[in-house]
Formats: sequence, C-alpha cells, structure tokens
Amino acid sequence: MKAARIAFGVVGGLLLLYGALRLVHSPTSVLVTLLLWLAVAVIVSFGVLVPLVMGIGVLLRRLVPDRGRSYLQAGLIMAGCVTVVAVPLVLRQHTQPVVKAMLLADYRVNLVLLLVIIAVGTSIAYAIRVARDRHGPGRPGD
Repeated sequence: MKAARIAFGVVGGLLLLYGALRLVHSPTSVLVTLLLWLAVAVIVSFGVLVPLVMGIGVLLRRLVPDRGRSYLQAGLIMAGCVTVVAVPLVLRQHTQPVVKAMLLADYRVNLVLLLVIIAVGTSIAYAIRVARDRHGPGRPGD
C-alpha cells in the first residue's frame, strides 16, 4: 500500500512539473487569459455559489423534515453539478458550423433528461427509506 502511495505521489509530482513547464513556456496572452478565468471562477464560486447553497440549506432546514432533507439535498447537489457542467455547452450550442462542431447533441434536452433521472432516482431512494422505516424491526409486517 505504501508503494502505491509513493508511486501516485511521484506521478502527481511529475504531472505538476509538466504543467508548470507548459505554463512557463506559454505566451503572455494565454497566461493573462488563464489568470482572468481563475479570478472569475473564484469570484463566482464565493460570491454566487456559496451564498446560494447556504441560503438553500437554511430554507430546506425550515421547510423540509429531517428524513427527507438529506435526500433532497443530495439530489440538488447532483443537479447543481450537472447544470454547472452543462450550461456552457447549452450556451455555446450552434455557435460553430456543423462541419467544425465536434459534438452535435441537443444539450438542452439531455440536461433536462439528466435532471429528470436525478429527480426520479432521488425520489425512489427516499421512497425506499420511507418503506424501510415503516416496516422496520419491531413493526408489524416483519
């Protein structure tokens, strides 16, 4: 086990070194764009996403019972992650000619489908929990 950790550490260090060398030899415009992108990512993360998640958490604590809240939170976290990844694809869809486009999927439909799958999966998991609680140990029906 220790050898595997050391191997992963060495591979990670080499990849870090490779990335640093690539950055050093990049044009200044690429570095400026990268720094701007990182700054915007930090501002959006701490200025928008964190307050939004905290606000939703406080609201859920007041409105949803304990047993259901964890399932709802898990579903919302999954939906949020999927949406954050998909929104740039949805916004950039059809901005390139079909010949240049690598991915021709309909991202809006796929996003909605994936969100429905998450909602149904979360609902099924919650329903299983409710059914187990009703027919748990010491209850009729065992």
